[in-house]
Amino acid sequence: MSDQDPNARLRPDLDEDTNVGETHAVFEGATAATIRERRLHENGMEPVPLWLFLFAGLALLVGGVVLASGGRLFDYGQDSMWANEWIPAAAKDDGPPTEGEILPFFISQGAKTYGKCAGCHGADGAGDGANYPPLAGSEWVTGENTEALGLIILNGLTGPIEVAGKTWNSVMPAQGPLSAKELATLMTYLRSGLNEVGDIVSVVQAEELIALYEERGAGSPVTASELQSSHMKMVAGDSVDPTTVIDFETYEPVGSAGGN
Repeated sequence: MSDQDPNARLRPDLDEDTNVGETHAVFEGATAATIRERRLHENGMEPVPLWLFLFAGLALLVGGVVLASGGRLFDYGQDSMWANEWIPAAAKDDGPPTEGEILPFFISQGAKTYGKCAGCHGADGAGDGANYPPLAGSEWVTGENTEALGLIILNGLTGPIEVAGKTWNSVMPAQGPLSAKELATLMTYLRSGLNEVGDIVSVVQAEELIALYEERGAGSPVTASELQSSHMKMVAGDSVDPTTVIDFETYEPVGSAGGN
């Protein structure tokens, strides 16, 4: 049997003068340095971060959309893929119509001008029963005499006139000058809005009436006898089909030289 300590092999080879604390510190320092070195070597082998994958995927997606749109993704002009989304609301087709049949449009416009007449003749054209004759049902309004009707409106009327079997002797003031559009729509409203004639007094016909009004003497009132002797006829100018589609700005038929 040897007298050697069996645990000697498990202990460091220390001399009698070895400082155990210093040796332990050196050992720990070496271990920490080894760990740091291992980490430095492993930095280049770390997994790619998830955010980098997401960023790359987003970049590829945007690039694909740009290519698919022919480069128009960020173009906000009329040819842009987003053009319909960025056109101002006023320019879209959700506003009021810009064209339509002439008869309902003329009636709606003429009703606005008739507002100046309603104070005497009534909103419904029935007159006041005493001083101002009715326009609804009046032969002067519904008859084949638009020339006479136009001159009454533009020049005014003086002297007795028979309407609906009654003689009226009040003075109607001249309503001229009116533009051709105002006169055409007002007369159409009187005949086909207050009454049910269903025809159109066109802008061209209104221009003929204005020329006659100026030739006769603008503002000089007419009399019933003068009208009956010379003007009980339809004003010159071609008639217009009430279903004609017109441009609401120009009043011209759609597709004509003066229209769209």
